[in-house]
Amino acid sequence: MLATYFTVKQTAIEEIIIQKSRFIGHVARVETEEEAQQFIQEIKKKHNAATHNCSAYMIGEHDQIQKANDDGEPSGTAGVPILEVLKKKNLKDTVVVVTRYFGGIKLGAGGLIRAYGNATTEALQGSGIVKRQLMQGISITVAYTLLGKLENVLRQSDYILETINYLEKVEFIVYVKTGEEDSFQDWIVDLTSDQATLLQTDQKYVEIDVEPK
Repeated sequence: MLATYFTVKQTAIEEIIIQKSRFIGHVARVETEEEAQQFIQEIKKKHNAATHNCSAYMIGEHDQIQKANDDGEPSGTAGVPILEVLKKKNLKDTVVVVTRYFGGIKLGAGGLIRAYGNATTEALQGSGIVKRQLMQGISITVAYTLLGKLENVLRQSDYILETINYLEKVEFIVYVKTGEEDSFQDWIVDLTSDQATLLQTDQKYVEIDVEPK
């Protein structure tokens, strides 16, 4: 599993007008090629009267699935520009469909490339981008005498305190960036004078909003 990667935050739709043509960008997060194709078909069905529904997607930890479709536009002027925006922003597990309603003015190859690229960028801005950070869950069990001290320092730290379970002893469930487990556990041992029981639990991705550039 990747330690970190970038993807879109949510499904979004954004529209721009260029030389009287409507370009409607649709973006979604997907995990499989089947999901990507399903999204593309849904947009095509919704906009079946459109002149074109061009698309691209990148899926997989190592971008092993990359597809671009011009849907009738001149070769290389629609699907590839959409894909290039995804590559430039280093986005994974993302599908984009740009619907075009022709406005009567031809844009030429260069104009089409810019239009589809701009429509993709607008849709991505509408969606927002997140960094998914792989984190390791760690269970910390201590006596109640350490509850206040440990809760206070954990809440002030960069670690994620997810849950406190009030049992026979107090259990904190904390998430730490992968690769930082040892230093975190050493810190807790020092903090509690070696009076804590630590166990690694599950791993999961935590999403952090990325400021638009």
